[in-house]
Amino acid sequence: MRLQSIILYFKKDKNMKRFILFTILICSISATYAQQNNMSCRLGISYEFSNNSNWGKDKPVIMKVYPNSPAENAGLKQNDIIEKIDGLSVSSDIDLDDVDSLLLTSENDQIELTVRNFSDAARTVTITKECYSNSALTENQLATAFSMYSVEDTHDRLFVCPFVTKTTGEPVDFSQFKTFDFTFSEDQAISGIESTINEALKTALTQKGLQQNTLNPDFIIHTYYTFDKNPNFRKKSKDTENQAPVIRYDINRDKITTFPFYNSSTPESEAEYLLELGVRFIDQRQVSGRVLWECEANELMSAPYSIEEYAAIHIPLMCMQFPYVKYNRNAQFILNKKTFNYTGINYSIYQLNEIVSVDFDSPAYEAGILPHDIIEKIENKRMDYTSEEFTAAYRQFITNTLKFRDGNTRFTDANGFPNCMFWDTFKYTQIAKAFDREKHMTAFSYLYNFRPYVNPTKNSSCTFTIRRGTEKLEIILRPQLYSEKTIELN
Repeated sequence: MRLQSIILYFKKDKNMKRFILFTILICSISATYAQQNNMSCRLGISYEFSNNSNWGKDKPVIMKVYPNSPAENAGLKQNDIIEKIDGLSVSSDIDLDDVDSLLLTSENDQIELTVRNFSDAARTVTITKECYSNSALTENQLATAFSMYSVEDTHDRLFVCPFVTKTTGEPVDFSQFKTFDFTFSEDQAISGIESTINEALKTALTQKGLQQNTLNPDFIIHTYYTFDKNPNFRKKSKDTENQAPVIRYDINRDKITTFPFYNSSTPESEAEYLLELGVRFIDQRQVSGRVLWECEANELMSAPYSIEEYAAIHIPLMCMQFPYVKYNRNAQFILNKKTFNYTGINYSIYQLNEIVSVDFDSPAYEAGILPHDIIEKIENKRMDYTSEEFTAAYRQFITNTLKFRDGNTRFTDANGFPNCMFWDTFKYTQIAKAFDREKHMTAFSYLYNFRPYVNPTKNSSCTFTIRRGTEKLEIILRPQLYSEKTIELN
């Protein structure tokens, strides 16, 4: 199974440390660009070649559509199966090894994809690629490279849910199943719980293109759940008592939340409470009563927790593995968060103070900034440094400001860096002074200038000192706040 990503202009090693990311970013961009005729184009999808007999066998399946990307603008969705590329059928007219080059080529401005999903047997979309010079560094990339300036705004966080997910062992094409309905209980005491569960399931499935049909559904949904004190509870060990809190993403509240759960390696006898929630999709179309798909969660808990609350948060996560199952046990999710100041300037990877291009209709474009302008200063911070000097200073900044981080917010990010921490809210004054120190070379902190620890004045504008030939200009930009947040299977 191969996973491909066609969104970034660089390849990011999951084990790299943040403080050397910038150097690796520059080097890998150069290597990638050298292969693509001086241009790099993005579609904004990541995909995986499926070996799943129930969904897109031997075809590319879209795992993620990135926000604000050409793919999103064209209407592509997660789990779309790519059947054709520019009219050529995948796996018959096109070898799988050729898919990457066809999607990534910069020879044409547009590409035509034919995709299949629950709502469409064959839908053709035309995607206009977003292409940049191979020598350009975007602000999106720089926001990632300098994410330690504001971990609050830019980070990837991994979390695991104890789901066991199964499908029928038969080669059933799930795309033939278009409609669903629920089994209902007549017990009034649990009807409220089922209502919450079913509403969450209905929302998740209709977003995938399925429709509820109460008369003749293709499959029915059966749910089961229990919550109670653990009758076999004995005593907690010190290891269990000292466990780090379980943190997951609460989709409904749009925030990271701490839950009263133990990790999956905890002995069941050391958990005070047990919770079980299961969902089954049962065939009504082909072989009546056959279980097509099933996902079950079993939680070991230190305190009571509402079944309704648990279902509302976790059923959307469970349904991310339908129709395409990636994890049979312990599903891994990544929350990607990024917010930064966007001006539309694209920097040279060879000389970071040189402007390669300016995005059309961007704040920089409207302010009159031009390609080949030289940036002398941003917010009075010098730009005449090499990438190696910026990298060394960034590393020094991280080391020197570690004492200003809030240890209670520590987490390991999705790249394996263990010391991600937010800034201590009581030390913003000291942090702002660190950003102002010339030795830290923090010109690119303008990307997070909306934060009080970067810019205590709260002035939303940024001053760029530009050299254009023999002319020196001071241009005031008002950046746009760019923000994206996605959750995906790792």
